[in-house]
Amino acid sequence: MIVLITILSYFVVLTLYSRFVTGRKSSNEAFFRGNRKSPWYMVAFGMVGASISGITFVSVPGMVMKSGMAYLQTCIGFIFGYIAVAFILLPIYYKLNLTTIYTFLRDRVGQSGYKTGASFFLLSKMTGAAARFYVVCMLLNDYVIGPMCPSVNSTLLFSVIVLAMVALIWLYTKSGGIKTLVWTDTLQTICMFTALLLIIYNVVNSLGMSFSDAAQAVWDSPMGLHTVSFDFVSILSGVFIVIVMTGLDQDMMQKNLTCRSLRDAQKDMCSYGVAFVPANLLFLCLGVLLVLLTSKMGMALPASGDDLLPMFAATGVLGMPVVVLFTIGIMAASFSSADSALTALTTTYCVDIRERADDERLRHRVHIAMAVVFALCILAFRAFNSTSLIDAIYIMCSYTYGPLLGLFAYALTTSPKTSSNTQHPSPNTHRLTPVICIASPLICYALDYLCTTYFSYHFGYELLMINGALTYLGLRVIKA
Repeated sequence: MIVLITILSYFVVLTLYSRFVTGRKSSNEAFFRGNRKSPWYMVAFGMVGASISGITFVSVPGMVMKSGMAYLQTCIGFIFGYIAVAFILLPIYYKLNLTTIYTFLRDRVGQSGYKTGASFFLLSKMTGAAARFYVVCMLLNDYVIGPMCPSVNSTLLFSVIVLAMVALIWLYTKSGGIKTLVWTDTLQTICMFTALLLIIYNVVNSLGMSFSDAAQAVWDSPMGLHTVSFDFVSILSGVFIVIVMTGLDQDMMQKNLTCRSLRDAQKDMCSYGVAFVPANLLFLCLGVLLVLLTSKMGMALPASGDDLLPMFAATGVLGMPVVVLFTIGIMAASFSSADSALTALTTTYCVDIRERADDERLRHRVHIAMAVVFALCILAFRAFNSTSLIDAIYIMCSYTYGPLLGLFAYALTTSPKTSSNTQHPSPNTHRLTPVICIASPLICYALDYLCTTYFSYHFGYELLMINGALTYLGLRVIKA
């Protein structure tokens, strides 16, 4: 009952807060761009929470079981990636006064490339965000709400959880859009990190340690900081992950484009880029401490690292306060990523696919439709009841970012297709552009399959770069 009260209270506070900061109704300019009046420090702080999904909240602590703190190497690469986005891509986006970043493609690659890029984003973001939110809903169903309602059919309970959570996201974003999210993400980031720090405090107390003892234990652990070796490939991978999955992703860039000026947006981007290292370090330290607590309590480690934090935080082993904190933390993390995804999907469809940025009625209808499709995707994952399906969705999302990388690389190295006095792109748009963008990930999939089958080599993040390079070369050949 306490957990249910916590969830309902969180919903009410979030909805009232969003209504207070944005009012009952706002224009498309506020929904899509926040009227370009967002304080950079608010955007930066909120983006830390928005970039940490509910999956991150659960998965990163469990990473220490297999790879120690090696993930920090990738996080260090993130910093250089954010600097690249801040000083290479943001100046272009602000100079062109863009509402969505894919409009840049229209003037450089043509209408076909423009629609292709926007479509790849819609496909990738809808499936990827739904998959992440599905896992969070499963955690709430299996570990938090389900045990309190043992007589309720699991499928029915899961459906109610999904519909209620998606409905709330739609409710507090339907009027203000990105203007709302700049402020609600700040609140949710505060909730998430407060919950994380208090969970760490409870774990340290359960170990009977002081904070200095806990810090030393983390350092001395076989999974601790002293085991981290700076691998250039991991750092370079972090750079490209940020460039592609932040700099070329409308969801991640939309809040940054609400800042008052380019300089403010650059300060915002660099600030939360640096913050990723200490933020993820906290999650990894929690993972090490939980492994130590497992040993102290004579418990077996879970088979999957993703079950490490839920095993303690959601089952009551550390007491009801930690269950409440875990619920708040995972909801704050998942909401701050899902709400921005829903807003970005609505923005991209209205501005890029329909090209009707001023139509408020269309925006309202599309926002409802996106929420419905989002909920249906989550319920479909449950219907298939297959973890392999979720894995396949994540793999597909990673492949769809490759064509975006190639499209933007080509756009950055070619002259505009339009003159400064022209509002519409040249009709000389190559019809093979979508074919190239679809063929590149398929070739990469075949290449990965052949290398895995015959050479026992499985591509990692470098496949993203190969995917982008194939798209770029294909566009060069056809001269899109």
